Parts: sequence; C-alpha cells; structure tokens
Amino acid sequence: MRAAEEAAFATGVQVEALMNKAGAGVAQAVTKFFQKPGRCIVFAGKGHNAGDALFAAQCLEQRGWKTEVRLAFKEADFSNLMRKKLGDLLRRPPDVLGAAPSEAANADLVGTFGQFAPDLTEQRTTTQNTIAREACSSIAAPLVILDGLLGIGARPPLREPIRAACRAINQLRTTKGGYVFAVDLPTGLDTDSGKKDRDCVVADFTVTIGYAKPGLVADGALNYVGRIEVVPLEELRPPQTKPKEIIASPVAFRGLLPRRNYNSYKNQFGRIGVVAGSKGFVGAALMASQGALRAGAGLVEVFVPEEIYEIVAGAAFMEVMVKPVASYRHLLKEKVDVWAVGPGLGKSRAVEILELVEKVKQPMVLDADGLNIVSEKTSVLRRCKGKRLLTPHPGEMKRLFRDEQQSRGKTATKFCDRFPVTLLLKGSRTIIAERGRLLSYNTTGSPGMATGGMGDVLTGVCAALLGQGLSPYDAARVGAWLCGRAAEIAIFNGNQSEQSLLPRDVLDHLGDAFKEL
Repeated sequence: MRAAEEAAFATGVQVEALMNKAGAGVAQAVTKFFQKPGRCIVFAGKGHNAGDALFAAQCLEQRGWKTEVRLAFKEADFSNLMRKKLGDLLRRPPDVLGAAPSEAANADLVGTFGQFAPDLTEQRTTTQNTIAREACSSIAAPLVILDGLLGIGARPPLREPIRAACRAINQLRTTKGGYVFAVDLPTGLDTDSGKKDRDCVVADFTVTIGYAKPGLVADGALNYVGRIEVVPLEELRPPQTKPKEIIASPVAFRGLLPRRNYNSYKNQFGRIGVVAGSKGFVGAALMASQGALRAGAGLVEVFVPEEIYEIVAGAAFMEVMVKPVASYRHLLKEKVDVWAVGPGLGKSRAVEILELVEKVKQPMVLDADGLNIVSEKTSVLRRCKGKRLLTPHPGEMKRLFRDEQQSRGKTATKFCDRFPVTLLLKGSRTIIAERGRLLSYNTTGSPGMATGGMGDVLTGVCAALLGQGLSPYDAARVGAWLCGRAAEIAIFNGNQSEQSLLPRDVLDHLGDAFKEL
C-alpha cells in the first residue's frame, strides 16, 4: 500500500485528494447499510487514518447525520492534514443541518476522554481532548461508530491512549448497540497476519481503502473485521506481483452479467434440472428450485421421488415443472443444461446418485446429501464427465476431505489440487477455489444466514448462473455474493433482523442484489 501511494504521489496525485476519496467512500458505505441519518461518533487518532474518518463524518453531516468527534491525542500531536480535516468539520456551513453551534458552545464541549465514556472504571492519567460536534439526545436512529484511530502502519500490541479508545469503542458497541465501521482496518489488528491485540476493535464493517489486506481475511480475524467493503482508488496501481488471493466485489464481476438482448428467449438462459427432496425434506427441493428461478434460469424442472411428487407439485412455484422419478438413472437421458443435485435428497439411493454425478456431461452443482454420498467415494470426482461445483458447509467439508487442521483457504486449495472441481466452501467468509484460479473470498452476508435452507437457495442460484453461461468459478463467486447481499438488504433496508431472517427473505431480495450488480 505504501509503494502504491508513493507511486501515485510521484505522478502528482495530492495526498488530500486521496484522503477525500477514501473518506467519501467510507461515508457511502455507511449510507449503503443505514439509509436514514442517525448519530455518528468518530474516534480519531492523529494521522491520515483519522483524516479519512473525519472527512467521512463531514460527508455524513451533509446527508443529515449528527456527528461527534472523540480525540485520542492532544492537538499538538496531530498531523497537519488531520488537523485541517478536523478544522473543516468544525467549520461546516450553518445551513447544512440547522444552525451551527456558537464558538462559545464549541469551547464548552472540550473535556476529557473519560467524560464521554462514563462506564469506563479505569482512571486515565493522561488527559485527551474531546470535541463533540453535536450534543445528541437519545433518538430512535442508528448509532454508527467510525474507528479512525490507527492505519496500516501500526501493529499490535496497542499502547495508551489508543488502548483506552479501543475499549471505549467496544463498550459503546456492546452497551449502546452501536455499529462499528473500521476505516481501513480495525485498530489492533495486524493487516498482514490477522493477529490481534486483546483490546482490538470489534468491527461490524471494515471499509478498507484501495485494496483488501491479507489479515482481513484470516480465519482468526473474522469476528473483528466483520463485513468487508472496499473503496477502490483508481490512482493506486495494483502491485506488479500477481496476488494469490482476491475478494469478490461488484467491480470484479463487471461483464459477467450483461444486459439481455431485447430478442432474448428462455432457451438461452438454461434449463435447470433440480434433483432434490425426500420424505421430511420437501422444502429443500422447493427452495432450490425457487433460487434457480429468481436467479434468471430460463426453465426449471424438479425431479423428485414418486412418494413426495404430489406434495411438491402442490407446493412448488407455478413456474416450476415437477416430475416424479422411479429411478435417478433415468435422468441420464434428460435434456437438461445444468444439474443441481443434493438438497434434502437422503442417502437411500446413493448408488444411483453416484452414477449421475459421474456420468452426466452437463455442469452440476453438488450440495447437501449429494456431497454426503460422494464423501463415501470421493474417487468418483476424478472420473466426472462434466464440470462439478461443490458447495459444502464446514461439516460436509470434513466428511469430504479429512485433512489436518489448516486454514480454510489452505484446505480449499489443497482439495482442488487433489480433485478437478470447483469448490465453494461456505462460512462467514465463503471461499471459492479452483485449480489454476485465484482463491476468492466472499465479502457479503450476515450472521442471520445461519439457518436451514440458505444453502438450498444458493444451490439453485449457482445452477441458474451456470445456465446463463458463467463458468463454475464465476457462478460460485457471483452466487455467494448475491445471496449474501440479498440477506443484507432484507435486514438493513427491509424489515428483517438477524433473528428473523429466512431463506424466503433472501429469495425476495435477490432482485435488489442483481440490480446492484
């Protein structure tokens, strides 16, 4: 990052111009998740990271947010540019949001750090200046906290007064329900290794500048980084050395989902064959087929055992064709473009399913019981006649690949080195791997997705994307991103919560996620 910045500055790019772009990107990320203005508290250090956060606060003020600034250091310690950004925020035009406070009022709002964190019991020997831009009463509006304390140059362990500021951020998150947005990185996290200080800021969102940093996707950093959003800066050229890992984002998907020609017809967008469902697991077949429909499939057929045919036919979307099967071997002759096999399937017909997995020439998404069946004979994956996309959750992955304890990324890479498949390893930071391709980390999603049925929807979505011409690697990346983003929209822009979110809510908001792409 330093090399990229120095190269940009050498061409005449101004430091403040980059800071303004970074800060505007942070503000845009906040309003993406919180469209109605609320209260924003900026925890500012003394360098450029603080300048980014302060300019973000200035942008939020212009959109109606009430802002406070809490300074960790004395003014004499500030960098010149950080001091300028603080001054710009304090001298905002009075007509932006009502009347500006008088100079006397500003002077009255200078106090100690402890006054703004009354629940902190530890007495600080060092006094830090705190400036509050607005005296905010408690209102029914979101509370957002910007972590602008330290940038990428800092590494654990933390020292005072930064440690006290991190504790205050975490306490506000816990006791006041605030949402923490880390600017570039959560303070206290090593962005190269992902190692963290015991008082590392726990961020709900990390808005990283320019590029994602390796430490942000480390397994042990998940609960401190949260949702990753990247603010691209075109002035920063990518490193000459080719990366081994990338993250999934709308910019990376450019061109994968072009607008349809006006004279398009259904056969151009894939006939999807869903092989799913058994007694007690009818819903899996329904959700997988609905996922395929909502993700743009031209035609969707569901093949179910005869004993549940009437139930599925009566409950399925009217756009879905439901067909009973006496034997899955009969499907080898079906004219289908893409197969989705496994949700709620059971293992009673394992031999037939293994034959289907091995012999069909069309691409196949393999999930749930399809994976459980294959896990007992993984050698079949080396003999498949078509492309295979596997979508295991951690438990299914352990059954597929009994590997020693390694990072999720290494496990995924090693699995794909052994088998010629594409792997979508589900998790809080879903990983997509394929031999010869960059390891890809998904950025979207919510803890609310930890409920049954989400994987069934994803299976249908990925199958539909394959049917529209995407490679298994791209279908996995786009599919995971879409489902995660649909869940976010349902929670932050809709009426759901982490507790109430259901797979049907993801289905209902897939259209919004597609529009964002």
